[in-house]
Amino acid sequence: MTSPLPLRRPADFNRAIGLVLQGGGALGSYQAGVYEALAAADYLPDWVAGISIGAINAALIAGNPPETRVSQMRKFWEEVTASTAGWPMQPGLLDDVQRKAGALGALLFGQPGFFAPRPPVPWTKGHATPSFYSTDALRSTLVRLVDFERINARQIRFSVGAVNVRTGRFAYFDNHNPRTGKIRPEHVMASGALPPGFPAVEIDGECYWDGGLISNTPLRYLLETTPRTSRLTFQVDLFQAYGPLPNTLDAVAEREKDIRFASRTRQATENFEQLHNVRSQVHKLWDILPEEIRKLPQARFMEELACVTEMDIVQLIYRPFAAQGSSKDYEFSRVTMRDRWDQGRNDAMATLRISPWLVPVPQEVGTRVFDVLHDVYVKEAGIILGN
Repeated sequence: MTSPLPLRRPADFNRAIGLVLQGGGALGSYQAGVYEALAAADYLPDWVAGISIGAINAALIAGNPPETRVSQMRKFWEEVTASTAGWPMQPGLLDDVQRKAGALGALLFGQPGFFAPRPPVPWTKGHATPSFYSTDALRSTLVRLVDFERINARQIRFSVGAVNVRTGRFAYFDNHNPRTGKIRPEHVMASGALPPGFPAVEIDGECYWDGGLISNTPLRYLLETTPRTSRLTFQVDLFQAYGPLPNTLDAVAEREKDIRFASRTRQATENFEQLHNVRSQVHKLWDILPEEIRKLPQARFMEELACVTEMDIVQLIYRPFAAQGSSKDYEFSRVTMRDRWDQGRNDAMATLRISPWLVPVPQEVGTRVFDVLHDVYVKEAGIILGN
């Protein structure tokens, strides 16, 4: 019998809560399932940050009151996975056939409420176009499902990352940063404007592409922005690093994509963990330094690094139980979307039932990273899944 989902109790845990949502296209319904479980356990974030499809899910969370967030996310995912008029999905198809048909349908006809192919006329007449698809439909969907006035009211912090096409520099649009101005649909669309499929999005005279071109996770932005506060952060990744040796071209392409994106997340996480543990030890060392040492320039420089905050990072990684092919991030079939949603919810519930962050923090540690499902699979099934 499955144990009940534990509710967060302030007496046990009263840290700020962050939610970090990576990019991954059609895989993003896994994030929606994770949020559904977090909301049910009252682990509601005070800060949500996203990139690409994670930016869209973040907007659906920050742009709606807690009681309607899951239903609004459901509306989005049901809408964008509806069968296109030109490529209806047939019930009862084999999983592999359905996945391939869904991916091909997205390529040929786009997805309702999200993107649509540009007409072939410009190409046949030799005219240049900036992308294969138009995302005008996404803007309409965001306006309908997201209350941007609520986001700009800053009831929770909201941040999305994008890349400036002209300078090649990463930029975060943040409703707590006055330089951003008011958050608009364009900020969310810019974070997911992956070339050459989607066009760059213009914001205040500059054009932006998908933030995943540089970093697929906004983790460090959320944890490094000062003033820092002790925080529990749920990091939802859509690509897993571990996988079998591929033996077909399609399997090679899928593994390459998994490794490319998962490695960026792992590197960002490990770098932050190492740096913040150093900060924690510097703070403890400062307290025992003699006064004459503290006055040295080197010591004053060291003091700037010190930090008293404690950070827990909980990793929730989409680990499909079978190969899905290199097109999995643009395979928007309804059945697959629901399976991913359910897996996200179940993975988060399993993690919440264990809640390792409730164990007191060792004195020598400033950052802890938990991957509950990895530990469960290794212990119970003998499967080494990696991060």
